[in-house]
Amino acid sequence: MRLQRYLAACGIASRRASENLIRQGRVTVNGTLAGIGCDIDPERDTVCVNGEPVRREKPVYILFNKPAGVVTTVQDTHDRKTVMDYFRSLEARVFPVGRLDLDVGGVLLLTNDGELAQRLTHPRYEIPKTYVATVKGRVGDDALRKLEAGVPLADGPAAPMRAEVLSRKKDTSRLRLTLHEGRKREVKRMCQAVGHEVRRLRRVQFAGLETGSLRPGQWRWLRREEVARLRRLVKLR
Repeated sequence: MRLQRYLAACGIASRRASENLIRQGRVTVNGTLAGIGCDIDPERDTVCVNGEPVRREKPVYILFNKPAGVVTTVQDTHDRKTVMDYFRSLEARVFPVGRLDLDVGGVLLLTNDGELAQRLTHPRYEIPKTYVATVKGRVGDDALRKLEAGVPLADGPAAPMRAEVLSRKKDTSRLRLTLHEGRKREVKRMCQAVGHEVRRLRRVQFAGLETGSLRPGQWRWLRREEVARLRRLVKLR
C-alpha cells in the first residue's frame, strides 16, 4: 500500500497533505526516513509521523452545520475559532473536507477517511455544491444566463452552474446556485462578475447532503447508506 494512502486512511491528513509530510522528512518507516512513492505493509511495517507511531482508526464521517464566523481549518495562526473546536471531545482525529470561507455557513463534512476526502474535493468527480446567496441588486434574466453559461474569472473561465432566483426585493435578490467546481471564493467572484455583490452566502447542500434540522454548530454522524452513496459518487468500492 502506498505510504501516503495509508496515512490518509489512518486519518493523519489527506493524501496530498500526507505527501507534504513525507517531503518535509516527518515520516519514517521502520526507523528509516520515508520517500514519496514508498510502499508499506500495514500489518508488518511501523510507520511514525513526528516520531509517533501511526495506527489505522475506524472510519468516521460527520455532517456539520458550520456557523458563519468560524474558520474551516485544523489550526489557525490568528487564534480564531475553528471548526475543530466543536470536536475536541471526539476520540477520532477528523479533518474538514474542503473549505468554507469564514463568513460562509452551512454544510461541511469532516472525516478521517483521507481517500474519500481527496476524491470529494477533486475536480474530476464534479461533486455538486449548492448555495443560497443574497446579492445586491435585482438579478435579471441576462445575469442568470451568464452565470449558467460560465463567466470569465482571473484564474480562468468558471464552469457553467445552475442558477435560479428565489426572491427579489427592491435592492436585493436571493439566488440558489449549484456548481461542480471548488475554486477559492468562486460563487462570490462569479456573482461579482455579473454585477451583483454577495452580501450573504450559505452552503445548503454538498454531494446531496443537507443539514436538515441541524442548527448552526450542531453535527451528526452520517448514516451507513449516506457513506455508501458518497463512495459510489467518487467510484470507491
